[in-house]
Formats: sequence, C-alpha cells, structure tokens
Amino acid sequence: MKKVLSLVLALMMVFSLASVVMAEGEVDTSVSGDLSYWSCFSGDSMTWDQWRVEEFKKMYPNVNIDMQSVPESAGMKNGKLMAAIAGGTAPDVLVADDYITSYGFAAQGAFAPWGPYMDVVGLNLDDFMPGFETLLNQNGETYLLPQDSNVIFIYMNDDMFIEAGLDPKTDYPKNIEELDALAEKLTKLDENGNVIQFGYIPWLDSGDDATFWPFMFGAELYNPETNQLELTDPKVVAAFEWQNTYAQKYSAEKMRSFTPTGGGGGLFSPDHPFFNQRVAMTMVGNWATNAIKIYAPQVNYSVCAIPVPDGGRVNSTPLGSNVFAMPATVKNPELAALWFAFCQRPEINGNNFDVWRSIPCIDSIFDEVSWTKSGDPIYALEREIANSPMSGHPALCTVSAQLSADMKSLRDNVIYNDLDPTPLLQELQDKLQPELG
Repeated sequence: MKKVLSLVLALMMVFSLASVVMAEGEVDTSVSGDLSYWSCFSGDSMTWDQWRVEEFKKMYPNVNIDMQSVPESAGMKNGKLMAAIAGGTAPDVLVADDYITSYGFAAQGAFAPWGPYMDVVGLNLDDFMPGFETLLNQNGETYLLPQDSNVIFIYMNDDMFIEAGLDPKTDYPKNIEELDALAEKLTKLDENGNVIQFGYIPWLDSGDDATFWPFMFGAELYNPETNQLELTDPKVVAAFEWQNTYAQKYSAEKMRSFTPTGGGGGLFSPDHPFFNQRVAMTMVGNWATNAIKIYAPQVNYSVCAIPVPDGGRVNSTPLGSNVFAMPATVKNPELAALWFAFCQRPEINGNNFDVWRSIPCIDSIFDEVSWTKSGDPIYALEREIANSPMSGHPALCTVSAQLSADMKSLRDNVIYNDLDPTPLLQELQDKLQPELG
C-alpha cells in the first residue's frame, strides 16, 4: 500500500507539473524547489549550458538549480558519479556526452527510469526517430533521454577535388568501391615516392571508433533478442579486412603521422590534415561545420552520406547523442523532468543546433531549426539520413564501453600487424559474451 500511495502521489505531482511547461516569455512562480545538475560540458558548450540555466530561472524563478561542470562525461569515466551515488550526494539530473558509457551505467542500476515522468517531459517515445529505439528502450524501461544527436558524413575538400579534375558535387563516392578509387586518385607522392597527401584514411576522425565501419557495412555486432554478440559476422570481418587494404597499400605507419589523436576532437586544431590539404576526405560529424568556421575558414567543403558496400547501410549514419539521465538516488525527479522538457524547447536548443549543426531527435522539430528555415542543403541531408530506419547507435549493450575499446585495439592489431581479424574477433567475443549475462 505504501508503494501504491507513493506512486499515486508522484503521478499527481507529475500531472500538476505537466501544466506548468510555460510558453516562451511566461513566468511561473507556483513551482519551487532545489535541483542539482551535473553538466559534462566545458568551454563554449558550458557557457551555453550556463545560459540555459539562467533562462530556466527566468521562467521558474522559485526553482534553484545548482549546476556543476563535471568532466569525464558527468563523472562517469573518473568514478566521481558512482562515488556520489554510493555516498548519497549524486545530482538529481545530469547530461552526458558519452551515450555508450551512460548505457552501461543504466544497466548497472545507476539511473532511475524516466517513464513515470514522461508527461512532464511532454513527449511520447514514439515521437522519436527510429534510430533512437535502442537508446530509449533498455529492457522495457527508458533511462536515457537524448538532448540532441549528430550525423556522421564524409567531408570532402572541394579545392583538392577540383585540383584533381573532380567535381565534388557530382564525383562524390556513392559506394565503397568509388571511395577507394577516389582515395587513390587524391593521394599524392613527392619526387622521392613519399606520400604528401592522402585521399582518405578510414580510421581518421570518427573512423577511429572501431564499431562505426562494421555498423556501416551492415553488421549489428549485438543481437538484443538473443543477448548475443555477433562479432564474427562476415560483415564485421569484411569491414576490418577493407580497412587493412588501406594499411597495406599506403602503409599504416606512414598514415600515423597524418592522424591526430583524440578521435573527432582532433578536428579542433588548425593543424588537422583536412584543413591543411594533407587529407582530401574524412569521416566526421556535423560538428566539423563549427571547427572549420573557427580553425579553417579558407576550406571549401562538401559532404555526402557514408559510402558502403552491397548489403551496407545506404544513406544512414551512426548516431552520436548527448543524453540526460537521473541517478537512482534522485530527490526531485519531477523537477529533473521539467528541466529536460525546458532544454528541448526550440528557443533553447536552437542555439545549440545553430552552432554545431547538430540535430533534434524528433523529426518535426527540424522545421523549427534555422538551418531548415534557410534551406541549408547539408542540414536537409542530415534530416534524411537521420530518419533512415538503418541509422542508429552501434552495438548498444551492457558491455558497450569495453567492446568499443577492445574493438579499437583489435583494429590496430589488424592494420599495424596485418593480422587476420577472424580469430581476433572470435577471441573477443568469447571474452565478452559471459559478461552479458
């Protein structure tokens, strides 16, 4: 009876709060309380996050938000969050930039479900695009709600294409064979036979995530219905063998000096090889728009969908989402839900979309974004690709973080040591499968 009464009281509060999601510019003083919030962001993103906290306070002046900037994905990667949960000092809500680690925390019981508070959020799970299903549904519960997401493209340096006699508007790669041919055509050697320009490096930028290419080749990596890893799928093997063709043809060691550390983050430097005409194409997300604007405004570029082989995910993308979660010790879940709902408002999230060209997770919201209103062709392509039923978050399972790290080590073993990926994948599957139980 106590549990039933608690649920009834909670739902009554949900329904009362659902009515206070205010129109822009309105002020509501009937909602009050304290909300602790951990933000994973830093730099300009943290400035933006502080701005939206202040905007929330204007609309709900009797709600006090205690915001902290907590690095390493809101403390999930450095032990701070787990220690706070154990000590009863965790925040009510957090935003994280690592959905994989967040998914693993949810599997460990670290987060509370959003389900009872979806009326406050003002959303139905069916509102989201198909590619978010695995992120939103974990054993029948929703522990993570996406703030926004990213689409991965092939970025092409227009000037380098034109210099090679190519038109980036029409000669972009439509499949994996055309990508290989363009990579060869756009690779340059000096008089001593040394490479001074690569056409493409498969593991540069977003390609450094070793789950991305198997996903784009059409593999699932994990089957949620059977709770089985499927790392020896021929499509997974083919993705690693294909990358190794580049390593053997162009020398992975020579490519190493062209590859900045830090995955997609390495793009935020004026020395990035795509900016100084040392690499003609790279696979990276929509955030590259802002990186180019800041560090390489002289670069003319075009984008296209990631090319794939037969049986691959045509006109699709791995989605990369920032997510909100409530630690299991949450004290004010209703206020946490109200905060998430506020952060989804077009006038609040719109600035985020404007800067990073990131995307909403619900198709109808695209119509409210300035890129859509201005008729931006790249954003239109983002919308099309994001809506593909074959887009999604690769290999989401309880061992996703470890799988991602181990797949990267495996990939490096293949490209630097010319090893057969099949036995390595079998060994990795045998290692991780028991942990899924």
